[in-house]
Amino acid sequence: MQKSTLLHLRIPFSFFLMPIFLFALSIADSIDIAAAGVAFVALHLFVYPASNGFNSYYDRDEKSIGGLKNPPVVSLELLWFSLFFDLSALFMLFFISKYLALGILIYGLISKAYSHPAIRFKKFPILGLLSVAIFQGAWIVLVIYQAVMGLNFTELFADQKVISAAVLATLLLSGSYPMTQIYQHEEDGKRKDLTMSRLLGIRGTFYYTMSVFGLAAAGFAWFYLTYYSWNEALTFVVALFPVLVFFLRWFRKVWKDESEANFENTMRLNLISAVCLNLFFGLLIYFQN
Repeated sequence: MQKSTLLHLRIPFSFFLMPIFLFALSIADSIDIAAAGVAFVALHLFVYPASNGFNSYYDRDEKSIGGLKNPPVVSLELLWFSLFFDLSALFMLFFISKYLALGILIYGLISKAYSHPAIRFKKFPILGLLSVAIFQGAWIVLVIYQAVMGLNFTELFADQKVISAAVLATLLLSGSYPMTQIYQHEEDGKRKDLTMSRLLGIRGTFYYTMSVFGLAAAGFAWFYLTYYSWNEALTFVVALFPVLVFFLRWFRKVWKDESEANFENTMRLNLISAVCLNLFFGLLIYFQN
């Protein structure tokens, strides 16, 4: 494998996508450890990197992308490794749950439609946002919960708690995803990709994220009050406090100088958010099992 291929797979970037997986585990009454372990490896070491690589191959960015400040030139090898990683993940998942394997296959197809020039959801702000928010959010919650609980589809969709969780996961990503695109307006403009962030503008993206993420936070507080207790609801709010502090300080800087809406600050926000949410959901799993 060439170094450029490994870099474009961006395996460490999977850490930023981990909160949704952990959220799905945290709401399960019991966890099939084998299914959870295989699903974790398949998603975070194979499926998400495959999506990153496929996206990079067709985007061919010359400036910073998520998790990679100076992306090297891509080669055809990257495309083949992306497809190989996808197939490897499906092979692993099939032996755990055929429904989970099917769910991840559908996720992979949607992910490819986001980037492939023949479809390219990325050109359309609403469609692009919904494809990411629904399939990285609600869809992942549902397929992971189904696998670790061993439910059939009737049982899955009859569970009001998991449906509520799926909606909240999508709402959370709907608020946060445009912020990850805020420093890519120039590159997206060259390809004529009208992402949600580019449509909103830099300041508009901050206002949008503040509003939708705030609504998601309120929804999570309601969720924990309804299905758990005040302890979980309050702890969730406390866990998000560092994210709020950094976000508001960053917004103040950007208001004065829009060049502050850059790769470095975006990655800092992603890191703080991922650390806080991963710790919260991880502790919830630990104390409940």
